[in-house]
Amino acid sequence: MTDIADLLRAQSLFAGLDDPDIAAVAALARRRAWPAGTLLFQRGDAGREMILVTSGRVRLSLLSPEGRELTLRHAEAGSLFGEIAVLDGGPRSADATAAAETEGLVIAKADLDRLMAARPQIAAAVIRFLCGRLRETTEQFETVALYRLEARLARFLLGLARPQVAGADASSVRIDLPLTQSEIAT
Repeated sequence: MTDIADLLRAQSLFAGLDDPDIAAVAALARRRAWPAGTLLFQRGDAGREMILVTSGRVRLSLLSPEGRELTLRHAEAGSLFGEIAVLDGGPRSADATAAAETEGLVIAKADLDRLMAARPQIAAAVIRFLCGRLRETTEQFETVALYRLEARLARFLLGLARPQVAGADASSVRIDLPLTQSEIAT
């Protein structure tokens, strides 16, 4: 349970929660695994669970009626996804596909709803998290709409480097990028 608590503590969704609250959330988490290529959920599905990736990679994307795919982001180890539909009760806003063999922790919507009702400080943490997500989305739209391709690529790479630079020597950063050129393009 300690390793699950440590993974949850590192999530911005649960930032600032005390040990008893983290332990209560950790008690809800169930381990799951998905082979590469598995569709975890589709846009429009009911949001029954959110997933914290512990290993592997999940592609979150949109598919047009013509078959064109827009990749919104890749969720790698340490990334949480599926939370929007879980928190607001609406349908899934994107498709989620295991881009590699993936393992994760799953937290069911019904369990999280009960926990937030019993512990309002968890609900407050959720509000802070969602506001941060909205800010990230606004920045992403700004990048796509207002910047040339070269600037978009630079901002993408800087976004990948930012977590590695925190508290380290920023003069040289190595980015491990397990994406193909076509994945970066989408």
